[in-house]
Amino acid sequence: MLATLRIFSGLALALLTFNAQADTCPVEADYQALKQQLNRWDDSYHRQGISQVSDAAYDQSRNRLEHWQRCFPDAPADNPLRTSSGPVPHPVVQTGLAKLADEKAVKQWIEGRQGLWIQPKVDGVAVTLVYQQGQLIHVISRGDGRQGQDWTHSARLIPSIPLKLPQPLDTVLQGELYWRLQGHVQAKEGSVNARSTVAGLMARNRMSPEQGRGIGLFVWDWPQGPASQVERLSQLSALGFTDSQTYSQPIEHFEHARQWREQWYNAALPFASDGVVLRQSQRPAAERWQPKPPNWAAAWKYPHAQAVSEVRKVTFNIGRTGRITPMLELTPVRLDDRRIKRISAGSLQRWQTLDIRAGDQVAISLAGMTIPRLDSVVSRASERIEIQVPNPDNYHALSCWQPTPGCESQFLARLVWLSSKKALALPFVGPGTWNRLVQSGRIHNLLDWLTLDAAQLANIAGFGERSSERLLDSLYGARRQSFERWVKALGLPPTGGAPLGQSWQALIARSPQDWQAHPGIGARRATQLSAFFRDPNVQVLSEVLRAAGIAGFD
Repeated sequence: MLATLRIFSGLALALLTFNAQADTCPVEADYQALKQQLNRWDDSYHRQGISQVSDAAYDQSRNRLEHWQRCFPDAPADNPLRTSSGPVPHPVVQTGLAKLADEKAVKQWIEGRQGLWIQPKVDGVAVTLVYQQGQLIHVISRGDGRQGQDWTHSARLIPSIPLKLPQPLDTVLQGELYWRLQGHVQAKEGSVNARSTVAGLMARNRMSPEQGRGIGLFVWDWPQGPASQVERLSQLSALGFTDSQTYSQPIEHFEHARQWREQWYNAALPFASDGVVLRQSQRPAAERWQPKPPNWAAAWKYPHAQAVSEVRKVTFNIGRTGRITPMLELTPVRLDDRRIKRISAGSLQRWQTLDIRAGDQVAISLAGMTIPRLDSVVSRASERIEIQVPNPDNYHALSCWQPTPGCESQFLARLVWLSSKKALALPFVGPGTWNRLVQSGRIHNLLDWLTLDAAQLANIAGFGERSSERLLDSLYGARRQSFERWVKALGLPPTGGAPLGQSWQALIARSPQDWQAHPGIGARRATQLSAFFRDPNVQVLSEVLRAAGIAGFD
């Protein structure tokens, strides 16, 4: 709800990431680099309304800096709100919210309290509304809690902010401006950058009437309003602020809080939401409020949709076709109950553009809620470690038919493909099995496994009697597979719907023009197919299969 108060994050997910690093201190250059990065983010957000990084990445980076500050006790403390202030004082200060780290903390907070309520934590930007005799006088950005920017001009273009109340009240309201969304489900769609959209429109003072109609208002406090929450919500609704009552529920214990949190997390709402807010009905007089988290309200945030982790090592996988994929070994983090410690950086070109090295901090998320995805580099280590990068010119669809130095990855990928469902479909034969066989020195060629026997397997660590028997049954069964499957297992480029027939010699005889005559095969693919069958390594493999009596290779 309050973007400028991200400094108070103490989220469980962040702690899972940072506790692994808390006992080790960085070099001072890395500490200073992170501090400067956070300063740039803060300044951009507060001065321009532009969020350069997701809230999740910001929260975790801020948490990391707080851990690192303990290593440099003489360094000046960082103040994330130093550029957030403005010229306009708040009639009543904005307090912010403390973040409860986990269920245990939530239970402790609820225990012994009376008159509790729960609301969605609307993901927007905080404002103060000032009315005199029912007329809107000022709309003030949160700023540092005491003073903020004058947003009145832009606010007058937002229909959800009444210019005149139905009653001639002198009053102050505190609330959240949010970007209107249709049937938004937080669990599936995340924040969709809704907060930054509103912050940018308000801060840059260039809002159109159409954009103003896209902004809603959730009033979450009436500092000088009625004493009880029930009465405050009722009167707010009568004044036209209906969201407050619609999305506020009384609770009696922790299970109530958890149920509403889960419901709002998975329900269709008109706004993005990053958690829930727990409130006591009773609170001190507004004159006693301070610009810091109070004890009568707290936030219980949803799991991060994005996590930040440190890169421990950069390696390179070379696939069956020679494609080089940079892989990042990470300090383990959790996303949606998944423990992630390794992630692809995408293409070699993308990795080179991002220039990721050990010690860098990267943001990751789950694509489609399932597949780990590299989003961005959050901050960089001061020391740029040199990395030996494979030369792309050395790897292609016809390279690495043996596990020679530099070819281990591609050769293993060829074996994994050979046993996959799209090729020979060998049960109980996966990357781990192939790796053990290669490391044992039993496999020097793509088809050496055809001659394996029980005596040889008995001398390889990891193969017991039962597992050896099962593996040999699977390998022997490959001999019964069709000619077409065998050809594909060797690494044949895609052929579309072109028939392969039943003869290796007939395939060798096909020219590029013959291949191109089939629908879906262009000149480039036809050349690739012809080159595959004429490659000396492939021809050697075909001779092995002929000698083994595989149908179609005679």
